[in-house]
Amino acid sequence: MFRGINNINLDAKGRMAVPTRYRQPLYENANGSLVITINHSERCLWLMPINEWLILENKVAQLPNMNSHAQRLQRILIGHATEVDMDKSGRLLIPPPLRDFASLDKHVVLVGQVNKFELWSEPVWNARRDQWLAEELSDDSLPIDLESLSL
Repeated sequence: MFRGINNINLDAKGRMAVPTRYRQPLYENANGSLVITINHSERCLWLMPINEWLILENKVAQLPNMNSHAQRLQRILIGHATEVDMDKSGRLLIPPPLRDFASLDKHVVLVGQVNKFELWSEPVWNARRDQWLAEELSDDSLPIDLESLSL
């Protein structure tokens, strides 16, 4: 459903305009209601329609809470989850604690990931993307589960 990279500007209040091509699907599938949380492995945010969030939240909530790794994941994903609604202009307010975590300033990058988006600081995105590409180009071996993927 969500694919592609979009360069977006945050306004002074921390609002971003959702690209026009995503607005109708977000209204149709989630009534414009989304959840923003932090990514557990990168300095970016996850932004997903509420219906997709509920699936993930249920899976994470069912993890054994006596397991310290599961507890950390629950604290990170569920503890930082914030519901937001698109306004009539298709804008979302990114809460200050989440903006701070991901170092979001004026220039951000919205990266489609099929059922969710990643929201990155533009400089952080550019640096990580370049790092991933350099690693990929220098490493001839693929993990066994990717060897059958034909591109």
